[in-house]
Amino acid sequence: MFRKLHIQMTVFSTIITSVILIIMTLACLFTAESGIRRNSYSAFSTNASSFLVHLEGENSLSHTWMLQACKTYGVQMEIRDNGKPLFFQKLHPVETGEKVFSRAADISRETYALDMDGVSSITQNVLFQMEDYYVCTALIPRETGMLSMILLYPLASLHRQIMEQRLSFGIAVLLAILALAVFSWFFTRRIIRPMEKSRRQQTEFIACASHELRSPLSVIQSSIFAMEKASGQDAARFITIIQKESSRMGRLIGDMLSLANADNHSFRITASLCELDTLLLETYEKYEPLTRMKRLHLDVILPEEPVTPCMCDGSRISQVLQILLDNAMSYVPEQGCITLALFQNEKNYILSVTDNGPGIPDEAKESVFLRFYRADSARNDKEHFGLGLCIAKEIIQLHKGTIEIQDAPGGGACFCITLPKTGKTNGLLTQSVS
Repeated sequence: MFRKLHIQMTVFSTIITSVILIIMTLACLFTAESGIRRNSYSAFSTNASSFLVHLEGENSLSHTWMLQACKTYGVQMEIRDNGKPLFFQKLHPVETGEKVFSRAADISRETYALDMDGVSSITQNVLFQMEDYYVCTALIPRETGMLSMILLYPLASLHRQIMEQRLSFGIAVLLAILALAVFSWFFTRRIIRPMEKSRRQQTEFIACASHELRSPLSVIQSSIFAMEKASGQDAARFITIIQKESSRMGRLIGDMLSLANADNHSFRITASLCELDTLLLETYEKYEPLTRMKRLHLDVILPEEPVTPCMCDGSRISQVLQILLDNAMSYVPEQGCITLALFQNEKNYILSVTDNGPGIPDEAKESVFLRFYRADSARNDKEHFGLGLCIAKEIIQLHKGTIEIQDAPGGGACFCITLPKTGKTNGLLTQSVS
C-alpha cells in the first residue's frame, strides 16, 4: 500500500511541478524571443539608416564600399539609378534572385505606397518584414535623377538563434523535470516513512495488546470452567484468581486508553501548585508496606532547603512515580534497595527513582519507553505490560520536562525526571512560586 502511495505521490508531485516549470519556461522563452526579434529589427533599422545617410551624401557609389557594407551588415541590396541597376549588381549577383526583390517592391508599392519606379523630391523609406526577410525600400532624389534602394536582411540566422535557444531551454527543462522526479521520489519517501512506521507500530501494538489480553482472559475462562466442578474451598481460590486477572485486564485496558488519548492529543493535565516533597512522602508511605512485603528496602531523600511549589498536575506526577516504583519492584531482587529522591536548582526540579537491580543495557535505554517493551522478554508473569514507561514519558512531555535513564552507582538503573520551574504546560503558562 505504501509503495503504491509512494509512486502515486511521486508522479503527482512531478507532474504538478513540471507543469508549473514548463509554463514559467514558456513565459521566459517568449520574453527572450521577443527581445531577440526586437533587437534584431532595431539593428537592421540602424544599418538601413546608415545606408541611406551614405547614399544621400555621396555623388558616386564605390563598389568596394557596397561590397564591404553587404558583408559587414549581412544584407543583400539592389540599387537602381533612374530605374537602371548598377553595374555592381552584375558583378555581384545576389543569391536570393530577382523574384524576392520584385516581391519586396510590390509590397512597398501596394501596402506602403512607396513606388520604386516613382519620383520624389525628398528621401522616402519604409521598413517592414516580408516572409523570411527584413526589408527596407527607399527613394533618394539626386541631381542626376532618382536612386532607388531595396535592402534585404535574411532572417535565417535569427531563426537559427531562436531554435538554438529553444533547444537549450528544452534540454534544461527536461533535466529539471528529471531532477524534480528524483527529488520527489526521495522527498515523498521521507514523508511516507513516518506514516509507514506509525502503521507498523499500530499493527504491532494491536498484536501485542491482543496477546496481553488473551492471557488473563484464558485464565479467567479456565477458572470459570474449573469452578463448575470444584468444591467450595477450591471455588473460592478460583474466584480469587478471576478477581486478580480481571484487575490485571482492567489495568491493561486503562493503560491502553491512556495511550490512545495521548495519540489523539486528548491526554489532558490540570496544572496547579504542588509541593513535590509532600508528594514524594505520600508515595513513600503508600509503597513502603508493599516493598517490605517483597523484602525490599525503600528510602526517600529530600533536600534540606525548602522546596518551592511546582506548577504541575500532582496526580499525574504521582502516577509517573508509581509506574517507576512498580517497574523497579518487578526487577529488583530480594533484599534490594529502591530510593526516591528530590533535588532542585535554579531552573528545574529533579526527581529520581534509583534501584540496585540488574540495570538496563545502553542499547535498550531508549527502547524501554516503547510500547509493550520488556527488557527481559522471558518474564511474562510480571504485573506490568510494557506500557507504563511509555505512559510516564507522555505525561512528562506534557509537562515540558524530560525523563531519562542513567546507570546507578554500584549497578542498577536510575530514572531521572526533570521538570522546569517555569514554562508552558498543556498550552497554559505556568510559573513557579518562590
